[in-house]
Amino acid sequence: MSEKKEFTLEELSKHNTKKSLYVCIRGIVYDVTKFIDEHPGGEEVLLDEAGRDATEAFEDVGHSDEAHGLLKGLEIGVLKEGSQPQTQKPSTPSYPKPPQSETSSSSFNFLLPVGVLVAFLAYKYISG
Repeated sequence: MSEKKEFTLEELSKHNTKKSLYVCIRGIVYDVTKFIDEHPGGEEVLLDEAGRDATEAFEDVGHSDEAHGLLKGLEIGVLKEGSQPQTQKPSTPSYPKPPQSETSSSSFNFLLPVGVLVAFLAYKYISG
């Protein structure tokens, strides 16, 4: 393949079924249709990422060198320059995370004065 076919996100998104399944990983488009039945993680894993940028999901799993090698044979093109990959499925609602530091901070703010008070009372008891 001398010049690689360029895909837009819209074109990529049309290939989201078991009969035609494309994914994009790090800007490269792969046709994984023939591999779906052989995928060690099962077909559902691929179908969940079908027709979109699957870079994050692919990297999170930590695929083997063999898996990276298999991708080479499935490469069919590249994501068109200027196309912005989706980092999250559109149907996934985004909820704000509760502030973590506030919870641990409030425990610390309560325990510190109690500890100082206990230390002070212990000092007075021992010295006096």
